[in-house]
Amino acid sequence: MRRTGPTNIVLRKLIRNLRKASRDHKAPLWGYIAELLEKPSRRRVAVNISKINRFAEEGETVIVPGKVLGSGLLTKKVKVAALSFSEKALEKIKVAGGKALTIEDLISENPKGRGVRVIA
Repeated sequence: MRRTGPTNIVLRKLIRNLRKASRDHKAPLWGYIAELLEKPSRRRVAVNISKINRFAEEGETVIVPGKVLGSGLLTKKVKVAALSFSEKALEKIKVAGGKALTIEDLISENPKGRGVRVIA
């Protein structure tokens, strides 16, 4: 059986852009994120706010190659980039003083991928 990858055209375009950014800026982080996003949807990452609070430092940029869920508390001001967010997660990030980004926005903001923590 041949692996086909994601069928969602938006996700395929994002993976293609991540690989291009990895090559153009010599940033292996974006290639790693593309690999994680290529997994089947049942194996894709889902991270709760509490895990971000546990592992992220104040003022840090965090990337989640999947969905951010709203379980737990966020007490730190962090910038979170993810494939998607639940409504509660967005609300809790904003209340904590943080910022929620798409992965495309993070690529354009930080093309080298320096100082970004991957939480999977």
